[in-house]
Amino acid sequence: MRKLLVIPFLAVIAFTACKKKVNTVSTLVTYSAPTITVNGAQYYSIKVGGALPSVAATAYDSFYRESYPVVIDQSTLDNTTPGLYIVNITAKNKYGMVGSAGIYVAVTDINPAINLAGEYKRVSNSQSVFLTKLANGLYVTDNVGGVIPPSSAIVPAYLVQVDDTTMSFPTQTTSQGDIYGNNPSVSMVIADTTFTYQIIGGPFAPSIRVFQKQ
Repeated sequence: MRKLLVIPFLAVIAFTACKKKVNTVSTLVTYSAPTITVNGAQYYSIKVGGALPSVAATAYDSFYRESYPVVIDQSTLDNTTPGLYIVNITAKNKYGMVGSAGIYVAVTDINPAINLAGEYKRVSNSQSVFLTKLANGLYVTDNVGGVIPPSSAIVPAYLVQVDDTTMSFPTQTTSQGDIYGNNPSVSMVIADTTFTYQIIGGPFAPSIRVFQKQ
């Protein structure tokens, strides 16, 4: 673990000839941030205008063996606009070291009966990718670029189905840098479901990527 130098100012005052003598004591502490545990789901879906269900979390620093209060910041959630939002949860220990976690919230009025999950193939190279449903309208793809392995560019990404033809592919951080989708869409033709987008950012060429359900 990293060592941090914490310098509390301890004043020792000597009343000699009206002068002060101030001594400082340095303490070397080990870096350890609290670990946050979310009590309940990490993924939620709410309707436009709806409220986020009650979220509870705890924070504990296993090195200092202390619990700390958590702050759940819902200011990043805009329930009037369809899309994906991350609600941040933070906790700070007595040395100011901060631990953090997040929950993902999809805002969408999509019919809960719709399920896009399954295996898809990128049309241009036949590479298989898998789409997993996390909550109503909220999905994660295991290979957002449809990249042929082996490659460090094989990264997951979150998608939200906003309506029958529109996907949301918001900016998100991956191991290859921040990426987002341009003009993401979905087509739910019987026996021919596809989703499409351009990836902006990271190592990805801005080509149009089409994925067809198998």
